[in-house]
Parts: sequence; structure tokens; C-alpha cells
Amino acid sequence: MIYSFTELKVWQEASNLRKEIEILSKSFPSEEKYRLTDQIIRASRSITNNIAEGFGRFHYQENIQFCRQARGSLFEVLDHLLIAMDNKFITKENFENLKIKFENELKLINGYIKYLRDKKIEDKS
Repeated sequence: MIYSFTELKVWQEASNLRKEIEILSKSFPSEEKYRLTDQIIRASRSITNNIAEGFGRFHYQENIQFCRQARGSLFEVLDHLLIAMDNKFITKENFENLKIKFENELKLINGYIKYLRDKKIEDKS
């Protein structure tokens, strides 16, 4: 039995990604502080925020919807990373390493959504 969203692997890995993004974004140029830096940090936080909020919801469908929003924020982070690479704020190697983490998190979110859908169907039976 899981009692806290912090016990979910999907949240834990998103939290690790968030921390890595926050460290990386400190290397962005200072003129990006209120542009790309702020946006990528907000998007990375939104992933864990939505997983946590969904966990606190009573119905499976609400939890699923928050996980979909987390997935959207994950893709937003990927787009910000592409922008950072295009502008040479990060190297292609940095991008590729983070893309691997992105793909892992995407699998976890999709797996959690599938689990929630299955539980929703199971509980209706």
C-alpha cells in the first residue's frame, strides 16, 4: 500500500529530473533568467506538482487527468531543452543525456496512467 505520492517511482524520477534541470538552468545566460530559465524550472516543477495533486484526488479519472497534465509538462521541458541546445546554452551531449531521462519518465507516467485506468475498470466490476 502506498501512503504518499513521494513513494511513487514516477514521482521520484520526476523529482530527480526536476533537480537536474534546476542545476543545469543555473548555467544559462543571465538574460534568460526571466525567460527560458524561469519557464523550464516551472515546467519541471509542474511534472511533480501534477503527479502529487493527482495522487490526492479521490477518483481515478481525476488522477489520470493530472498525470496527463504532468506528461504535457514533461514534453514542455523537452522543448525547452531543445531551445537551450539550439541556443548553445547546453551541449548536444547534455541534451542527449536528459532526453534519456525524459524517455524514462515518459514510460513511467504512461505506465502509471495505464495502472490507474486498469484500477478504475477493476473497481467498477
